[in-house]
Amino acid sequence: MIFAAGLGSRLKPFTLEHPKALVTVGGKPMLQRVIENVAAAGVREVVVNVHHFASQIVDFLRENDNFGLEITVSDESDCLLDTGGGLLKARDLLVGGAPEEPILLHNADILTDLPLGMMLERHKLSGADVTLLCGDRHSSRRLYFAKDDDRLAGWENVSSGEVNPKGFRPREDVSPSPFNGVHIVNPSVFTLLEEYAPEGITPFSIVPFYLAMLNRLDIRRYMLPEGCRWFDVGSSEKLSAAERAFCGNQ
Repeated sequence: MIFAAGLGSRLKPFTLEHPKALVTVGGKPMLQRVIENVAAAGVREVVVNVHHFASQIVDFLRENDNFGLEITVSDESDCLLDTGGGLLKARDLLVGGAPEEPILLHNADILTDLPLGMMLERHKLSGADVTLLCGDRHSSRRLYFAKDDDRLAGWENVSSGEVNPKGFRPREDVSPSPFNGVHIVNPSVFTLLEEYAPEGITPFSIVPFYLAMLNRLDIRRYMLPEGCRWFDVGSSEKLSAAERAFCGNQ
């Protein structure tokens, strides 16, 4: 599933007239770059959620014949559901044909040349319920993982002092890693997603859900391998940096 529904407020003025997923890097729309990387991992069925200028994404996919994949649109035109609500809404589209297969989730504003097949293989071998792509970069918001088995232990905003779960404190046996916007979940998480959102499909973020389920889900990190490039292109400044660093060295 590619999360392409966001407003992209940090990418104005482009997003005043376009969805952020169609912003270009090196002349190629980000949505296309993500689709191509997903396809290179052997994925053939993709769900793309839409909200902001949804018709432009639908038209883009149709004009490119879905890039040879089976792509289904999850329409959030009436209400932007964030990552958690968006995943829950797309449940039937994601598990209908392959109810046991893990689901790769990828933000449309994340640019990386990580071979996603490697991450999928690690997820399957680990036996985890959820695998989060993490990196070694500066961020005020940090996930903490156990050093011995890479299981998620908590979250901290070092700028505000906020922590999750309540009372969590970094310890010697855990280490911080920012989340890099790519994750893999097993279909079994949907039961807990429904429990977490008892009022039905409403907007909520997926990371607080993961933290609420620390003791019920095996959630692990997968560190971005050395030599793989990663960029968040969710703001105009970061987009310019990605253009210079990524496209200047392809």
